Amino acid sequence: MQVGGQAVGERHDDGEDHGGRADDGGLDQDWLRGCFERVAGTVVLFDIFFGALGASSPCSSDGALIAITCAMRLTAMAFIAVCTSPAQFTSNVPLVLAPVSVVDGKGHYVDGLTSEDLILYDNNVPQKIQLDWSEYPISLVVAVQASANSGAVIDKLGSSGILFSQLLAAHGGETAMISFSDDIRLHQDFTGDSDKVTGSLRMLRKEGDGAHILDALEYGLAMLEKRPAGRRRIMLVIAEKRDRSSEQTLPAVMARAQRTNVTVYWLTWSPFLQPFTVKPKTMEDLKPEATRIKKGMCAGCRQPDDRGAPFDAGPGSAIYAIGELARLQQPDLSGVFTRTTGGRTLNFLKKGALEEAVQLVAQEVHRQYLVTFQPRSGSDRAFHTVRAVVRDRPELVVRTREGYWPVD
Repeated sequence: MQVGGQAVGERHDDGEDHGGRADDGGLDQDWLRGCFERVAGTVVLFDIFFGALGASSPCSSDGALIAITCAMRLTAMAFIAVCTSPAQFTSNVPLVLAPVSVVDGKGHYVDGLTSEDLILYDNNVPQKIQLDWSEYPISLVVAVQASANSGAVIDKLGSSGILFSQLLAAHGGETAMISFSDDIRLHQDFTGDSDKVTGSLRMLRKEGDGAHILDALEYGLAMLEKRPAGRRRIMLVIAEKRDRSSEQTLPAVMARAQRTNVTVYWLTWSPFLQPFTVKPKTMEDLKPEATRIKKGMCAGCRQPDDRGAPFDAGPGSAIYAIGELARLQQPDLSGVFTRTTGGRTLNFLKKGALEEAVQLVAQEVHRQYLVTFQPRSGSDRAFHTVRAVVRDRPELVVRTREGYWPVD
């Protein structure tokens, strides 16, 4: 089974499993029990044999006998490692990844479900699924819109690096950060250092008038596609909902997202209201952060420039409003990508709501069930709808990707 580029179970074209793992994505219990019984029996025989020879602590004594004993024990330990490791392979059929979130009526996540509890439908046909219990480290790309109407959002992001790297990417995770407007810029390559992510966010500046969202998605997907096997791939977009002037096309970018099994989350805002949600700026605030004077150190020292900066209306003009009305005819990319990859769109206005949205995304990512299934061979190229339910638990709310387009 291929999840985010990692082979985590084997499925051949004959439809049967060939890898020492149960259908539910866990280890085969009978095989695992027998494996441990053989290892335990071997270790006991070692101890009886060398105990009879008077070597009560084989690995703490000297001599050839002890060297042989230690080698045998190391062999047994290696055997245990082989028993407990999942079969690794490269799948030769495309699998669909469907992250599944299950909550009760109060919004609390429901844990402990198995593949027998979950039913997943592809075009209303129940599928044979595999449920992966492994906790894969996360590779996260944060893509921030840095166009002229994003100034208020950029101001809110300055101290959010720790949320992305430690809360969302979490232990063993890595975060990269790009910005986009008329061009795409890489500000921070993949790193587990939250200070580097925070520093790159604080250096963000408005860069142009465009919103090349599809180009940014393509760039981020290409970065994730190159990450090592065995990592979950997530892209968090902080942007408007509609594209302006991208060179990439929606079908091409969507096909790449499908092939790489990337889950897209989207934090979006109202371009008209954002300029009114930040405190008035001073001329000192307009300087690069490295050259700003926080406060005068002494009476004779240079003082910060506290003159009020001109109000940045951003998208507040009538001409901009007319352009935005015309853009409403374009597709809502936030909905298209999050619904079809299993992510989620959240709106925010103020900084507190932005940080809460990141926390909600992190909570969901780390409480999901990773479900995969093999589409029917020779299935048509039309969009397939996907839905999931919990068997005999109609009161539970189940959310997963709304569908997929078959890809080669």
